[in-house]
Amino acid sequence: MSEVDAAKSAIIDAVDARADRLIEVSRSIHAHPELNFEERFAHDLLCDVLESAGLPVTRHAYGVETAFEAVAGDAGPEILVLLEYDALPGIGHGCGHNVIAAAGLGAGLAVAGLATALGGRVRILGTPAEEGGGGKIYLARNGAFASGDAAMMVHPADADLLRMHSIAIHTVDVEYAGRAAHAAAAPWEGRNALDAAVLGYMNVAALRQHIRPTERVHGIITEGGEKPNVVPRRAAANWYVRSDTIESLQPLKRRVLDCLEGATSACGCTMSATWDDVAYADVRDNRAMVSAYVRNMAGLGRDVLDPDVIGRRVTGSTDMGNVSYLLPSIHPMVKAAPDGTPIHTEDFARHAGSESGDRAVVAGAKAMALTVVDLWTDPVLLDGVKQEFSRVASAVDVLGVTQ
Repeated sequence: MSEVDAAKSAIIDAVDARADRLIEVSRSIHAHPELNFEERFAHDLLCDVLESAGLPVTRHAYGVETAFEAVAGDAGPEILVLLEYDALPGIGHGCGHNVIAAAGLGAGLAVAGLATALGGRVRILGTPAEEGGGGKIYLARNGAFASGDAAMMVHPADADLLRMHSIAIHTVDVEYAGRAAHAAAAPWEGRNALDAAVLGYMNVAALRQHIRPTERVHGIITEGGEKPNVVPRRAAANWYVRSDTIESLQPLKRRVLDCLEGATSACGCTMSATWDDVAYADVRDNRAMVSAYVRNMAGLGRDVLDPDVIGRRVTGSTDMGNVSYLLPSIHPMVKAAPDGTPIHTEDFARHAGSESGDRAVVAGAKAMALTVVDLWTDPVLLDGVKQEFSRVASAVDVLGVTQ
C-alpha cells in the first residue's frame, strides 16, 4: 500500500471513529438555530471540540465575533475547510448549515493529524452569517483569505451534485419621501410616497420582461404609510437584484434603480437608495478540484451528478462565491434529504436533523478530507488547480461594494 493510500485509509478510519461525535454536533447545532452573527452556541461548541482534539483555536477570529480558526501543519500546500452554522428566521436549519458545520469539522479533524507527515497545512475556518450577512466577505476584508492554495465546503441538498447554480446578488433598501396631507380634506396638498413605491414596483415588473432568463429581481414594500386618511409621507421597499456573475450584476443594478427612481417624477416625491454593505458573487467552481472530490465520493459509494445533465439545479446565492474569486474553490452539494425536497423549507430543516442529514455529515467529511490529501500529495493536481484559477482570474472587486 502506498503512503497516499495508507493516508486515505487512515482518513476513513478517523472520520468513522468520530462519526458519533460529529452527528452529535450536527444535531446540537440543529436544535439551537441561531441567526446571522448570533451563532454563539455553535461557535463555542465547534471551538470546544477542536480544542479537545488538541488543535490551537483562535476564537472570534478576524474581528468577527462568531468566527473562528484552527490550524494544523507548518508548511506545504495550505487548504481551507470552511464551516457554516447560521440558520434561517422562522424555519431554523432549512438550509442545513448544521450539516455543513459538522462535515467541515470532521474533515478538518481527520486531516489535522496527518498534516505534518504529508507535508501540508489545513486551516479550519468557521464562517458565520452566510444567510445574507456576508460573513465570509467581512472575514476576507480582514485577511482570512490572503493566504491559501484552495478552499472547500459541502452544502446539503436533495442529491449529490457537482455544484450549486450560484448567482450574484446585491440587496438595496429604498425610501421614498413625500408630503403628508389630510386624504379627505386636502389631498391636493399631499405628495404620496406610497404611490411612488407602487409605481416603482410596477416599473420593475415591466423590466422583468427584458432581462436575461437567468437574472432575478424581487422586492417587497416594507412601509406604506401610517393611516389611510393621511397621504403617506414615507414609504420603503427592499429589493434583491441577482445576475449570473458579479460583473453582469452591475448594469442590472443600474436598470433597477432607474425603474425605482422613475416613479418619483410622476408622484412629486424623492427617493434614496442604500445598497447593502456586502454583495455576493457567483461561485466559480474549480473543475480540477471538483473532479478529485467526485472520485473520492465515488470511492465512498456515492455518485455525484451534474445538475445540468439531470435537470436538478439548486439555484441561490452564497458568499462562498466571493471566496471563489480569491482562491480556487468548490461548493458541491451532498445528499441530505429525499429527492425533491427543496432547501429553505421546513421539510428540509427536518431532514437536516435526521438520519439522512447524519449520513451527509459523514460522507461530506470523508470526501473533503480525502480531497485535501489529494491536494497535498499530488503536485500535478495542485498545479492544475492553480492554472485553472489563473485562467479565470478577474479584476472584479468582490470585497468592496461596486455601485
